[in-house]
Amino acid sequence: MVRSGYLVLEDGSVFRGVAVAAPGAAAGEACFTTAMAGYEQAVTDPSYAGQVLAFAYPLVGNYGVDEGALESSRVWTQGVVMRRARPAWAAWLAAHGVVALEDVDTRALVRRLREDGAMRCALGEAPPEELHARSLAEPHLDWERGVAEGLLAPPPALEACTPEQYSFGAGPRVVVLDLGCKRSIVSRLAETGVEVVVVPGTWDADAVLGLDPAAVLVGNGPGDPAQLVDQVETVRALLGRRPLFGICLGHQLVALALGLRTFKLPFGHRGANHPVRVRETNRVLVTAQNHGFAVEPSELAEVSHVSLNDGTVEGLEGDGFATLQFHPEAAPGPHDALPFFDRMADACRSAPTFAAS
Repeated sequence: MVRSGYLVLEDGSVFRGVAVAAPGAAAGEACFTTAMAGYEQAVTDPSYAGQVLAFAYPLVGNYGVDEGALESSRVWTQGVVMRRARPAWAAWLAAHGVVALEDVDTRALVRRLREDGAMRCALGEAPPEELHARSLAEPHLDWERGVAEGLLAPPPALEACTPEQYSFGAGPRVVVLDLGCKRSIVSRLAETGVEVVVVPGTWDADAVLGLDPAAVLVGNGPGDPAQLVDQVETVRALLGRRPLFGICLGHQLVALALGLRTFKLPFGHRGANHPVRVRETNRVLVTAQNHGFAVEPSELAEVSHVSLNDGTVEGLEGDGFATLQFHPEAAPGPHDALPFFDRMADACRSAPTFAAS
């Protein structure tokens, strides 16, 4: 039996589809990814917390589900929207309680989001009027807009972070401040011959430094970085005391700690083929990205990487720190930026705390 369903944007736009996974309805911020692979990594990436993910590629699930590729222990997307879904993939989503639609005109949906910007939405088997009302009641991921309209959820990064410390690998110690960090970032870093100690994003600078790290990495995660006021203070207190690195949300938090500003992108950068220019060498990297916010350029920090799609800041460098807006771990995606992990390991081996031991 066909289970009719709908996706309704907050502007009232209705997209008809077929429900293929868990029953019921869900709501979140509508976004899209252009990646053709890595669907199981995408839905388990904590950076998608609070979002409904539409796949621009028309066939999703065509190589099954690799449980070893999952980026966390659960699905973080609020819902999934597709043109076509393979049955095994749809069944996997259903088993994880995910509301998902197929047979949606995803080309029209992606064009709407590109032209009119990110919007809240609701999807499921309920009537469109009910879904529209639910979309309008959904909290904003944009902190300033949420405060202005009185619809603001707690920071999703604090829900996505690990509740307790854990570690991988052996060697000089890198502490990862976890705000929704992907498993592949931790494993890639450990492969460089360092000990990776992952700690909750609620830890302050004294607690992080109490582990005597050779370097600190602020990882990726969901939500508006400007909402993470305490975490910005933590990063500010770490600057200059250990080599400091940031990826995605971590890049944005380092920027805020330096006095820069962040802003919400119209529809975000999500996919595995985004070109980024390295300013020092003019080399172009093909990168994997997943973020809805970006950093405003400023003379307070040197911009090391620039998006060739829209000119936004993709990396920062300075005395004792380096950050990337994109995801260098290539899970999934191109391997162009993997040397960033070697750079962190090299910084550890040259750090005084390691060299003196």
